[in-house]
Amino acid sequence: MTAFAYSHSDQDLVNQPVGYWSSAAGAAVVHHIRTMLAEMGLTQPQWWILNQLLQAPEGRPRDEVVAVLKGYLEVGEGALVHNIDALRDRGLVTEAPGTGRIALTDEGRALQARVAERQKAVRAQIHEGITDEDYVRTLKVLQRMIHNVGGSAWHH
Repeated sequence: MTAFAYSHSDQDLVNQPVGYWSSAAGAAVVHHIRTMLAEMGLTQPQWWILNQLLQAPEGRPRDEVVAVLKGYLEVGEGALVHNIDALRDRGLVTEAPGTGRIALTDEGRALQARVAERQKAVRAQIHEGITDEDYVRTLKVLQRMIHNVGGSAWHH
């Protein structure tokens, strides 16, 4: 990996467009995460679904999982339904007939655990050289900017 250097001086950074930099950061991080997930045999929506089911051994209603996740990165309902079906077809989740409740299988739970372990390393890589205080400050600044322009965003 090449050495890190800021693109501009502090004086010049103050005039840089936040839309560009926040979009570039989001695209780079999401690409990095999706690449890791693909290496582990999952799409990002499938990863989200496995995590939604992790603390629900009795399962959760399919519609409830879709409702929680459909706004994540504007993935939409159709893609989530497809990804739930793909997880079921792979034997990673089960679906109770007639109830619409989906739950992790033992294989799904094991895969989620392996990916979660890898995710820790990816998170550490993404956060390298960034203190927790700087990270929190950055998120607060972005949330305030969203508010200032009348937007809304929420992540569970």
